Amino acid sequence: MQYHISFANSLSFYLQVQCELDVPATANQSLQLQLAAWRPGRYELQNFAQKIQRVEISDAATGQLMPYRKTTKDCWEVADAAGRRVQVRYNFYAHQMDAGGSWLDETQLYLNPVQALMYAVGHENAPCELTLALPEGWKIACGLPQLASNTLSASNFDQLADAPLIASPTLTHQQYEAGGVPMHIWVQGEAALNWPRILADFKAFSEEQIQLFGSLPVADYHFLNQFLPYKHYHGVEHHNSTVIVLGPAELIMSEGLYKELLGVSCHELFHTWNIKSIRPAEMQHYDYSRENYFRTCFIAEGITTYYGEYLLARSHVRTPAQYFEELNTVLRKHYEDAGADNLSLADASVDLWLDGYKPGVPDRKVSVYHKGALVALLLDLTLRQLSGHARSLDDVMRRLYEEFGKTGIGYTEADYVRLVEEVAGRKMDAYFSKFIYGMEPLAGPLNKALHTVGCGLTVQANASASEGIFGFRTVVKNERTEVTTIWPDSPAAAALTVDDEIIAVEGRRVDMNLQTLLSTGAAQYQVSVFRQNRLLNVVLVAGPGRSFGPRYAVEQLPAADASQRVGFAKWLGHSF
Repeated sequence: MQYHISFANSLSFYLQVQCELDVPATANQSLQLQLAAWRPGRYELQNFAQKIQRVEISDAATGQLMPYRKTTKDCWEVADAAGRRVQVRYNFYAHQMDAGGSWLDETQLYLNPVQALMYAVGHENAPCELTLALPEGWKIACGLPQLASNTLSASNFDQLADAPLIASPTLTHQQYEAGGVPMHIWVQGEAALNWPRILADFKAFSEEQIQLFGSLPVADYHFLNQFLPYKHYHGVEHHNSTVIVLGPAELIMSEGLYKELLGVSCHELFHTWNIKSIRPAEMQHYDYSRENYFRTCFIAEGITTYYGEYLLARSHVRTPAQYFEELNTVLRKHYEDAGADNLSLADASVDLWLDGYKPGVPDRKVSVYHKGALVALLLDLTLRQLSGHARSLDDVMRRLYEEFGKTGIGYTEADYVRLVEEVAGRKMDAYFSKFIYGMEPLAGPLNKALHTVGCGLTVQANASASEGIFGFRTVVKNERTEVTTIWPDSPAAAALTVDDEIIAVEGRRVDMNLQTLLSTGAAQYQVSVFRQNRLLNVVLVAGPGRSFGPRYAVEQLPAADASQRVGFAKWLGHSF
């Protein structure tokens, strides 16, 4: 399969795509040209065909147009293709600037091939070439090898689809080595960077990851960075590369944004093992035309989220205190609604394909990223406690890599359970039934596990009266105070509803003073609201009931004993 990409007017955002392939004369079926409906790394249908304009299919030898018909929203069928060299031409709209998107303007071409390139069904394993028609002086950043100037080579469509690229005259590049593997950092965007610091930190966490697994499953690795002039945060993993989109560019080296750069870079590199190499059986191989349901995203994303921050501390890129700040953010996000009471992690993995990346209806779901990271922490500390720190979650990940990553065999839920129990040296039914397949609260068991390494969960009361006492959360929009969230079975649930506009409490106008008006200690309050443009007066009773919980934070125990201090050092690689 030969692909050629050009653009006539970068201001239009349209790329011109041309594909050619020889169809065997023995082919007894029609040629089906498929465009992906989703991309690996984001488990939802995105229907990239809506970006395709004006499809033309012809005989490459004669130039004669060939009739075709669409059979699905993203599949084109050519009936009389046997024995002919088929050429496909169409326009692709490249106007999505995020880590999974594609973008064209006068300064660069950024492409995620999985969005833009059709493949011939049944020919996915054929070698692919991609040639780019670029202006003079443009460079290409990509994980694929270059056969010639502006021509990239892939062994099959999967490899091509999983190889994003940036082409630009202003690309900057630095390189370091980790575990004997060349690691490339590419930057598109205007940012004043402290390269010595970046290279030292990236080398540290890269070597920590390679040491954990024993080897890197690729021959080289490429961090493709888009540093934007506005606020943004996104990262996506690929076979031997990642795209990271951050902004604003002038603040990359500030404490807050540099912390994000390190966190997402460490996270995405870990994916090189965990999901790109160690892959669930359901995704061995990808079917780009439909949902690829799997129940183990708590492994693919939850464990990676845990290690993405944890290994920065273990490699001494971050201090324990800095790591705990990130861990506390995960805790806060996990407890910001009651979804964890209603959906298990295993089912949440499947439901990524339903609404996993949207807020969704209230209290319906749980995050495979946040809860997944917390149950990974719980498992790591449990394995360490059972073995006196002789074994840990590291051993589980190494076993997954040896048995499945290196062999190309997809793992199942049962495989993961088996490996965890073999590393633990005992049955782990309670862990899986409560925290993976059940909805047991995490705070108690997590606090107990943290005590084994001289830490614990501190509890701070919710300082917000509306949240902590009554169980509702608001947001101010255009000077309107609107209810956004109500905790189930809270006092607010008996009086308020989402989208209520609160205009007064006990006759006093609400104007950035809601918490003060609800903090007088009264047993009840008369609250005036607009509901569906009707004025209502409701009574908010400060009685028993559930509300937004306390705020949890991980902290070191001031009176940790010698055993706990040793456990802390073995877990984090820092002295207590």
